[in-house]
Amino acid sequence: MPRYGCINERKNQLHEVIRLSGMNIIINDVDRPLVIKVASISAARMQVYFIDNEDYFHRKQVYRDENGRFFDDNGERAIFFARGVLETVKKLRWAPDIVHCQGWISHVLPLYLKKVYSEDPIFSESKVILSLYDDIGEETFSEDFKEKLLYGDVTADDVAAMEKPDGINLAKLAVSYADGIILGSPDLDSHLVEYCGKSGLPVLPYDGEALESGAYIDNYNDFYDKF
Repeated sequence: MPRYGCINERKNQLHEVIRLSGMNIIINDVDRPLVIKVASISAARMQVYFIDNEDYFHRKQVYRDENGRFFDDNGERAIFFARGVLETVKKLRWAPDIVHCQGWISHVLPLYLKKVYSEDPIFSESKVILSLYDDIGEETFSEDFKEKLLYGDVTADDVAAMEKPDGINLAKLAVSYADGIILGSPDLDSHLVEYCGKSGLPVLPYDGEALESGAYIDNYNDFYDKF
């Protein structure tokens, strides 16, 4: 996940993983260092890896400034996060069966995994599950977001959905490179829900009762097993 500025590193005992850091990611002809940090959730016996960069993730706000304005560089932040995650997984030498993308900040990742990293042995068998939420709706990205997405074998045709660079079209772009969809919110845009239905992909509908009771865990596991 991103190492947002609101995350207290000392309280949560984050520390940099030196052996994973040290790489630069170029976006819009600017080199920015990729810093990887890690923390542990002892009760769950789980480690959480954080994608960090001073320019993108050290501000205290998450997606909007103190006046509620969507950050102008949110598109670049999503690109940096997607590439940072994929490069980190490569360095860790993990071969994931399922890559589960949660929220708009992860919506660039399906594109890069399928168009740039699919022939890498680490990702050759990976399937992408995409959870969609009503998180940014009609928020718009910078006008040159579509051009900034071009990387590796990604062409303008591959990102044609971003001709209008808004949150709904970014979600549609992610759907077009996913293997399965989970509807994570009851208030998703109706056109986006319709787009998912027409995609031909397996779709797990929103189930508020399952989320409240915890039964969604079994539902998710059953959904994973389809892939």
